[in-house]
Amino acid sequence: MFKRGLAGAALLAMGLMSMSLGCRTAQPPGPDTLTKEDSKVAIHYLEIVSNDADSLCALYERMHGLSFGAPDPDLGQARVATLSDGSLLGIRKPLARHEEPIMRTYLAVEDIQKAVKQAEQQGAMIAYGPTRQGQRGTFAIVIQGGVQHGLWQR
Repeated sequence: MFKRGLAGAALLAMGLMSMSLGCRTAQPPGPDTLTKEDSKVAIHYLEIVSNDADSLCALYERMHGLSFGAPDPDLGQARVATLSDGSLLGIRKPLARHEEPIMRTYLAVEDIQKAVKQAEQQGAMIAYGPTRQGQRGTFAIVIQGGVQHGLWQR
């Protein structure tokens, strides 16, 4: 059950990412464009923002057998569980009044500056530029197709 539930959410997020960033190329592929053979898409962090984070942690613990740690200041006080593949699942409350509940997938990238630049060149809005998160790496959020896409460089 655990693998199917999170895998389904991850596949949905990856499908949305490919639909909004990769299905229609506005420009011909250039030297910085990855080919299928180059692509190694991996989920680094699945973030769930909810006004009721405690009940979601309890739900995921019961449904999926996860174990969440104490609130992590590097991740907006998210309680984080490490999944069997090493990826992270964090559940937290909104950080500001305007932040809406969301499930946001952060895909791992090797060069976050380059990835954000490429997203911007494809017409994505940069909602949160590359930002260091303590010892966990650097993240960014871009918006395209009405969807928030998280990027993470370890």
